Amino acid sequence: MNDFTLYVKMGLNHVLDFSAYDHILFLVALCVVFNVKEWKRVLWLVTLFTVGHSITLALSAYKILNIDVALIEFLIPVTIFITGVFNIIHLKREEANANNINLIFALIFGLIHGLGFSNYFRMMIGQEEDKLLPLIEFALGIELAQVIIVSGILLIGFILQKFAKLKKQYWIMASSILVLIISAKMIWERIFW
Repeated sequence: MNDFTLYVKMGLNHVLDFSAYDHILFLVALCVVFNVKEWKRVLWLVTLFTVGHSITLALSAYKILNIDVALIEFLIPVTIFITGVFNIIHLKREEANANNINLIFALIFGLIHGLGFSNYFRMMIGQEEDKLLPLIEFALGIELAQVIIVSGILLIGFILQKFAKLKKQYWIMASSILVLIISAKMIWERIFW
């Protein structure tokens, strides 16, 4: 049970570490377009992100995939920036068709974000023969932390829209602009060429 708790806590800390805020920033960019009534869709969103994240962690843990860390550290804020731009461009889209692309972003960009943590994860599990169980436990921790973060995002959006009478478009616009500013700074700091 100790190892289970250890890897779940590591997954939780990986996402909830505010000094490594890129994960949280990406979740903000992904989820700000949703409202509380769409909570099931948001759960799918974070689960797809966890799946993508876990795939690349597994490929790295089994030494199937090894990509230059500098490239990945650059691509992570690029994925955040792209998601923020998409939110602003598609601000007036039809609600019935809204947010489908975010599900695709969650999976594909989850692959990239997983690569960003892959070297650390490979060192964390070391030479353990069973790499799958720690990966599943770590992914569970990530999933739990993401549910906490997106619940907060949905709650803040709900409060601002319901009680402060802020229009959903303004909430999406303000959040996405903040995401763009922060991610642009991260991109600039991580240019590797």
